Amino acid sequence: MLFIRGRAGGTELTGTLYERGEQAPSFRGAPDEDAAYVWICDAFYEVDSGGTIQVIDDREINVAFESPMPRGFDTKDQALAAATEHIETQFARIGVDPKTVEVEVESAEPEAEAAADNI
Repeated sequence: MLFIRGRAGGTELTGTLYERGEQAPSFRGAPDEDAAYVWICDAFYEVDSGGTIQVIDDREINVAFESPMPRGFDTKDQALAAATEHIETQFARIGVDPKTVEVEVESAEPEAEAAADNI
């Protein structure tokens, strides 16, 4: 499992990429169990009123959230590219230049990965 995190405007958004062999959550709308990689992340957009107030680049905005839309992919490269695009798009939807979004990929189990690197 990998966390893909984007940071910009003083806030961040993190989604989860389930890798081959891992059990992705099962719920209505989830991709076929045969998908090798499953990406799940919130989606949101700016609204004039209601929603949740967020501070982005020192300005308060109202943000409404959509249900997460899980997506399945055949390859890790496809999944990572789609995850990056999704995160940049969410920031663009609230007025943040997607070019300013810093995206990082982090293993959900850094200790296990570090131990494997030392073998």
